[in-house]
Amino acid sequence: MFDFIEKIKYGEGLRIKFGSFVLSFGRNKCEKDFPEILKKWYKKRTGKSLDLDKPKTFNEKIQWLKLYDNSPLKTKLADKYLVREWIKNQIGEEYLIPILGVWNNFDEIDFDKLPDEFVLKANHGSHWNIIVKDKSKFNKDKAKKKFDKWMKRDYAFKAGLELQYRGIEPKITAEKYMADSNGELNDYKIICFNGEPKFVWVDCGRYSEHTKNIYDLNWNLQPFTMTYPVSKNDIPKPKNLDKMIELAKKLCQDFAFVRVDFYNVDGTIYFGEMTFTSMSGTDKFKPEKYDLELGKMLKLPEKKGL
Repeated sequence: MFDFIEKIKYGEGLRIKFGSFVLSFGRNKCEKDFPEILKKWYKKRTGKSLDLDKPKTFNEKIQWLKLYDNSPLKTKLADKYLVREWIKNQIGEEYLIPILGVWNNFDEIDFDKLPDEFVLKANHGSHWNIIVKDKSKFNKDKAKKKFDKWMKRDYAFKAGLELQYRGIEPKITAEKYMADSNGELNDYKIICFNGEPKFVWVDCGRYSEHTKNIYDLNWNLQPFTMTYPVSKNDIPKPKNLDKMIELAKKLCQDFAFVRVDFYNVDGTIYFGEMTFTSMSGTDKFKPEKYDLELGKMLKLPEKKGL
């Protein structure tokens, strides 16, 4: 029997394998087809139909923004390397995690010059990271296979047409490994609608038992969850929460929706990233009615061409 594998990712093409023979067809990049491609992808991911003409829920509006609200600035800020210059100019270099190097490919990296702890990132996608806590145990061959694969991919066509990633020049960066005095790194994600911060999501245990607590700006826990359960542990309000909200408000001014991520390391704030299509617009709300409630808070801008 032939070893038959058919893999379709909307916008990414088709791959068929017969034993050792592989036949690949290129991506469908015809922009007029993007709305139908996105509708099919959304249906497959969520089981729901997508109305791009009259989107109402939060997730539906994220899909609309993918297609009709892109700009060169969004692409620059989606670039995990180029965004640093913009952050420096907007709020100051002191909020940037120290960078240890930037390279065009994995083979350029001189690991002898890196410390024992660091984080490798591909700049042109999401979750394309490798955390190194002990360089002596770091499997370079395994890491190279991952980065070689990532560097060839266009993340815009990986998961639901996140078109702000289209055209980013792939780079690999190394950043300083960050952790607080408890060995943790809580992630404070400030959700902004139409230039106004509205909620703070706190992600904990991202590489173990992932939880997400959602608070309003006064640190009141909200009566809904998105994809991940609420933490069993109490999360104290950061002493510098107001400062994080102030910084987020400054950074979110030009956008209908953006998630501004910060790390808070023993009271020191560090910028994480700007996210324009959180979870690619497929977050699972519990109760489900809050998908619509947050959708009401997001006012869509004037439609732009693809």
